[in-house]
Amino acid sequence: MALTGLPPDTDADIARVSQALAMITPRWNARILLALKGQPLRYKEIARKVSWLLNGQLHLKLGQLCDAGLVQRTEHTTRHVTYGHTDRAAALLPVLPLIVTWAEKNLEKPERPLPAIEQIEDGLTLLTRRHAAALLWALKARGESSGRSLAMMVMPASDWTNVYPPLRQLVADGLVDTDGIGQPYRLSAAGDSLGPILGALSAWSAGQPLTQAAHHPVWGRPQAMPAAQKWVSNPSRVPDPAATHAPTTTRQSPSPAWQHGGLFSHAVPARPTAALPAGGPRR
Repeated sequence: MALTGLPPDTDADIARVSQALAMITPRWNARILLALKGQPLRYKEIARKVSWLLNGQLHLKLGQLCDAGLVQRTEHTTRHVTYGHTDRAAALLPVLPLIVTWAEKNLEKPERPLPAIEQIEDGLTLLTRRHAAALLWALKARGESSGRSLAMMVMPASDWTNVYPPLRQLVADGLVDTDGIGQPYRLSAAGDSLGPILGALSAWSAGQPLTQAAHHPVWGRPQAMPAAQKWVSNPSRVPDPAATHAPTTTRQSPSPAWQHGGLFSHAVPARPTAALPAGGPRR
């Protein structure tokens, strides 16, 4: 059954990406996936890396990630059980640095530098707003569109005025622009620059290499997914004291590797009480 009034291939693409986002966006999922990077770990080893989670919460989250096909539980003996990434999860991890790069450039600046994991969570939250993916797809494919036209494309089975709450949210988030009531809507610069992320999620959810993001029919760009360049967390951030094994990186490094240890700067996540306005999308 079609979810939108967009072409069937586009509708299926949006559905796959929305499902992928639903796997990784729930609270703590991205942190657990990053904690599992490397060799499979025993439950107590994972618990030490995400110490703010209660045992019951961690157990539930690991079960959900196993059900989603992102984590594999291996029972070596009745007393030796490990958890590790599936191949699908390992293929997904390179998308997360793209979100950090986008967030650092486009989201408003907080009172304190945020660890990369919080940048990831903030970016994922914006992308999982109700109807956000379909509206972003429609605006990218069609350019400027009225609210009524967008409603016909994105929610053809609903009253067309129902499109306005999600549109207003996207405008408030800084991903969509409009010149006022009754005026057409268009992607903002920040919304348009989501292309590499959405293209990569589309490729991953379709079982294709992430390099296919550059050839996505809607979001593709010739340089959307540079093959040789990997993201490195902002060297200005305070490093995680528990991640002293992670090598120090500098901006001068020609081809840095992504070190997940730099994603956590505090054992217990904390957010600023207010963000400083900087003209970018809100967190």
